[in-house]
Amino acid sequence: MSTKTQDTDWADKIGKPSYESIVEMVKRLEHCGECNGEDCQLTAQEIFAGINTYAPKRRKATEEEIKEYHDEEAARQDIDEDPLSLEVRSGWHSPGGEVEEEEFCLLLGTGGPAVRIVGDLDRGEPSGARLEVQDWFKPWTEYIPAEQDVLLTYCRCFYFGD
Repeated sequence: MSTKTQDTDWADKIGKPSYESIVEMVKRLEHCGECNGEDCQLTAQEIFAGINTYAPKRRKATEEEIKEYHDEEAARQDIDEDPLSLEVRSGWHSPGGEVEEEEFCLLLGTGGPAVRIVGDLDRGEPSGARLEVQDWFKPWTEYIPAEQDVLLTYCRCFYFGD
């Protein structure tokens, strides 16, 4: 195994499960906006994955589980409760001048390993985002497979203002 591969394997092991969790939450949120639960084409496994519940593969989703999956407020609440912290910072500015936040950080996990989403703000709205991972004695490293659109949909569920 080459050094290059070894250097990125650790980031993939940390980033992949975190990103997959974000994808499931965003998929559920977007589905809630498109479907009211009636005549839903999702499989039971997709619904269970979306509400983070395990069930045997062949069991049909109950009406209660389908209703829970399609609850947009609950989907937003799951995203809202996911990060450990939300921080913003501003760039250079004149003393006494008006300060506008320019960057954000959503800390998703800490310790070894750690995961965060960092990005840019444009008038309080996320305009760019990247998923970063870190492990003991390793620097923060971008998890490249994370898609910008998915991360931005997730991040736009948060309020970055005063």
